[in-house]
Amino acid sequence: MKIGEMATATATNIETVRYYEKIGLLPAPARDAANYRSYGKAHLARLSFIRRARDLGFTLDQVRELLGLADHRQQSCAAVDAIATTHLTEIDRKIVDLQALRAELSRLIGDCRQGTVADCLIIDSLAPAGLAQ
Repeated sequence: MKIGEMATATATNIETVRYYEKIGLLPAPARDAANYRSYGKAHLARLSFIRRARDLGFTLDQVRELLGLADHRQQSCAAVDAIATTHLTEIDRKIVDLQALRAELSRLIGDCRQGTVADCLIIDSLAPAGLAQ
């Protein structure tokens, strides 16, 4: 299959497919007589794996590690568990941060007096200290 077909099948941008090849996440495909990339089922499966991992928020480095582990299926999955656990811990930290951001923004909105922009508490809170007009 051609790059556009594989990109469409995995909902991936063509440039992203090329980038994954460039950084070694996807092996370089064979070329056909017209010098077009020719992808096989293994490429499609690997790109689908990468897309799913990225959709779950794994970093490219984590995806690289997971692919390496997936390529050696006879070994223990303890390393996979460690990567996933580390990622889950990071997600939990981000959730706490987002909840704090939400609470602060909600407070600012709640304090809004519906006056003019000149008196807007939200604008004032965004302006650097000492530079507000």
